[in-house]
Amino acid sequence: MKKKVAIFLVVLCGLALPVSAQNFFQRVDSTLTANYRKGNIDTNYISRPTTKWTLKARYNLSGAKIEAEGVENDRHFRSELTADYKSTLSMAVSYLGVSVSAALNPAKLMGKYNDYELNINAYGNRFGWDFIYQNAKNYTGWHDHEGVGRIELPADMLSVKTLNLNAYYAFNSRRFSYPAAFSQSYFQRRSAGSFLLAASAMTQHAELDWLLKTELKMTNIGIGAGYGYNYVPAKGWLLHLSSLPTFMVSSHTSMTFGGYRIPLDYHFPEVIITGRGAVVKQTNNLFYGLSMVYNFSNIGNEKELALHNQKWRIRLFVGLRL
Repeated sequence: MKKKVAIFLVVLCGLALPVSAQNFFQRVDSTLTANYRKGNIDTNYISRPTTKWTLKARYNLSGAKIEAEGVENDRHFRSELTADYKSTLSMAVSYLGVSVSAALNPAKLMGKYNDYELNINAYGNRFGWDFIYQNAKNYTGWHDHEGVGRIELPADMLSVKTLNLNAYYAFNSRRFSYPAAFSQSYFQRRSAGSFLLAASAMTQHAELDWLLKTELKMTNIGIGAGYGYNYVPAKGWLLHLSSLPTFMVSSHTSMTFGGYRIPLDYHFPEVIITGRGAVVKQTNNLFYGLSMVYNFSNIGNEKELALHNQKWRIRLFVGLRL
């Protein structure tokens, strides 16, 4: 009798488990769907896709440049150093806004790219941010010094670790959608723009092993405001442009030559500017296009020492909604 009861319980559990699992996944799906669909938006201007699944393939290209300009012993000098371009391929699968992605760097697999870079972006209709970290050791370029001429600077002389953080707040989030341009998790149905509040932060640690060992450390925080616009020239098309200039409210920069530390004074205006652009084409459940993020910072002034940092990324993408 006990054996029959045990067999009955095993069979009962075997039947109940799939039902319980099915109910669990249904509840998860309902919760995700409700969160995905809700939002205080004007559906005449922006809307969610009606599908749940999104498949996306992307090609990413990024680069960085550092420029220095100033005067030493009454002689003008200028330097320009550029990091190797980073090229990656990535695939992403998204279900109701929850995404999983994987990236591949062919040059790194072949041993031709030895730097490290991490890009994380989260764009919402009201809030959004970028996290960009780069550890580059292969800058190449030149140095011009008045009375000396141009000196070519080979790779492996400059090592730079840079972190950029950018955030925005959109006032017209009911009608203007950043995600429509950059993650395609919304449709921009009619043209709209928005004023934006912005905050930026940048830290950098650079070491140059040339003549005297030079070390640069900086930490800068800026706040500001800008504007973004989504232009819909025809059905299925979207063109986006936005600019977010921020002015430094906290600036700590110092440089060390051969062990001698030189603090760099603040000179107004010191700025961090974030520019974004995108072109998106929707054709039924297929979409494709390109996007761009550009970061620029200006520290110091050219009469003593000015440093300009540029960091950019271009992304080509094609996706399918299911």
